Amino acid sequence: MTDFLLELRSEEIPARMQERAREDLAKLFAAELDKAGLKAAEIVTYATPRRLALIARGLPEQTAAMSEESKGPRTSAPPQALEGFLRKTGLTQDQLVERDGVYFAVVNKPGRATAAVIAEAVPAVIRAFAWPKSMRWGAPSQSTESPRWVRPLQGIVAILGEEVVPFEVAGVQSGVATVGHRFHHPGIITIGSADDYVEKLRMCHVVVDGAERRNIIALGAKMAAKKAGLTLIEDEGLLFENAGLTEWPVPLLGRFDESFLEVPPEVIQLTARVNQKYFVCSDASGKLANAFVCTANIDPSDDGAKIVEGNQKVLAARLSDAKFFYDTDLKTRLGDLQPKLEKIVFHEKLGTVADKVERVAKLAEWLASEGIVSNCDPRLARRAAELAKADLVTGMVGEFPELQGLMGGYYAAAQGEDPAVAEAVRDHYKPVGQGDDVPTAPTTVAVSLADKLDTLAAFFTIDERPTGSKDPFALRRAVLGVIRLVIVNDLRFGLLKPLFQACADIHFRQQRSPIDRVWPAIAEYEAISRKLIDRDDFFRLMQSATDRANEDAARYVEEGVTDSRVLFAFFADRLKVQQREAGVRHDLIDAVFALGGEDDLVRLLARVHALQAFVTTEDGANLLAGYKRAANILKKEEWVDVEAKPLTYEPLPEEADLIAALDAAEPIATVAIQREDFAGAMAALATLRGPIDAFFEKVTVNDPDPAKRSARLALLARMRDAVHKVADFARIDG
Repeated sequence: MTDFLLELRSEEIPARMQERAREDLAKLFAAELDKAGLKAAEIVTYATPRRLALIARGLPEQTAAMSEESKGPRTSAPPQALEGFLRKTGLTQDQLVERDGVYFAVVNKPGRATAAVIAEAVPAVIRAFAWPKSMRWGAPSQSTESPRWVRPLQGIVAILGEEVVPFEVAGVQSGVATVGHRFHHPGIITIGSADDYVEKLRMCHVVVDGAERRNIIALGAKMAAKKAGLTLIEDEGLLFENAGLTEWPVPLLGRFDESFLEVPPEVIQLTARVNQKYFVCSDASGKLANAFVCTANIDPSDDGAKIVEGNQKVLAARLSDAKFFYDTDLKTRLGDLQPKLEKIVFHEKLGTVADKVERVAKLAEWLASEGIVSNCDPRLARRAAELAKADLVTGMVGEFPELQGLMGGYYAAAQGEDPAVAEAVRDHYKPVGQGDDVPTAPTTVAVSLADKLDTLAAFFTIDERPTGSKDPFALRRAVLGVIRLVIVNDLRFGLLKPLFQACADIHFRQQRSPIDRVWPAIAEYEAISRKLIDRDDFFRLMQSATDRANEDAARYVEEGVTDSRVLFAFFADRLKVQQREAGVRHDLIDAVFALGGEDDLVRLLARVHALQAFVTTEDGANLLAGYKRAANILKKEEWVDVEAKPLTYEPLPEEADLIAALDAAEPIATVAIQREDFAGAMAALATLRGPIDAFFEKVTVNDPDPAKRSARLALLARMRDAVHKVADFARIDG
């Protein structure tokens, strides 16, 4: 067994591509080995800004002999079929093997040297490599068949054991030579084998392991901050990026002018992170400090003084720009920015952002006034919604779009808006992702809910719905946001009603309101009247225009109802997915949804969770078994529910016991369901377990006597219907 080392050295690889490239290199190389019947005991990959490397351990010296078999035509097939098979395989008829009247071609392939396999595999890997962005270079780039790489390849190291594996890619010949750090050790390094690769490069100021570089940066940055009496604000994404930009990372702490702290801390952190790749720090009170940590790619002789000085100047310029945007934005009130929203298209079929703001404001006010969001002042909800999107046209959000909402909140607070309004403007996009905070302040909840419901209604009314893996308008995320808002805030309402409000409003606005369509008619007919049009004709035409407008209004309502139902079905599907991911059985979710008519998400989920707890008990499992037996009998007999009639015969004891148990359990279960005590309802139904078991054991349902048969089927239907008040047990597995 031996080890193989591959290093592909190039000009700088973007940091964001390095981790994916490591994974792809391992997968592609392993796949090429697998084609030849080779398998490494372990494959390790590394990435730095200038190199992508792989070490495959435990490779055999050659591949095992292989036998390939391909099936041919039957022996009774026409000669032409046999001739075609022989041409395909390159064999003669006497070399074929006959089994069960079918020809087979069996080709034995001897083992190959592993080095020969690798010499073919690596060029194939390079040709198949799917970089997000790649390029051609040099004279070969004149042909579209030339190899592509993320940046021009400069060197290839390929060593199996202690021997070079010879091959050439894009004019670069494989060998044993590489280079160290660009400044500390730019000269040639000779690699002896895979065993000395990592340490030899470390001696030349190159840390090839990305995880090790990340640890160096994380620890060094924390220690630099701690030495200054500060705490590093950790950022895993920034940690990966800094590790991807350096081969010999050295964290250094710098300072910026305290006057910049007048700018919101998120702006400072984003400026440092996005533009300069710096970490920031907090002081003992938890507030942002006027300090940052940058990562140098050299070991400076002056402890980094000149590097820090240069970085401080660059950051100061960036923060000056940010402060200018902030101060300039504060000079214009958010309310005065509304006209600019009329120039931003939200969607070609849905109008401008100003149109969306108007819809959201109306819906937020309605949610508050209807009590759907309790303890919410409708006036504040409308005001917050009217201001929520205004920061989209500010200088700061133009520079940093990810600050939308947040900056609006700062501006609203600075301009004297009600604190509830400022908070709603700041947080109305939340929750954005699964781990995001869910707003609980009533005004914020109303605006956030209205914004997401309007987005969903808008795109559903124009048939821009998610399909498969495509969801360009993030509607699935919007649905999950609504669900989380409802559940966390325990909002008790039927979801169909606000969905209808939103959908109908979209239809209404798309076609203009009926009265808007009447007024042009009035103007037209008034102009005609000046030419002495007949008075009766004028009023007849006016009535016709009014009738058409009323018909439009009715159509808007009908379309709103249809779209709201389709949209609710979409909500139901996403809720099922969310609950399955949370560990709830899919069949139990289906069992509750199958009841229909339930659009209160909180109540619906309470029913699902109570059902999951119940069916895992012995009583629940036995009741389910009894229910399924009853349902199967009713289905087999094609029972049609009829009004229950008094018994005309003396019931058997087991029959009477089941009737008595139903008489006792049904009222208790009904009251419990009305109180939304679903666990109590199921406990009441669990008392049916013994009587239903005894009934099936002692009572013949299909009695020859039609009266007995009908009464007993009706009794089973009664038992089934009692259980259906909780869930459709027919959809539960087991």
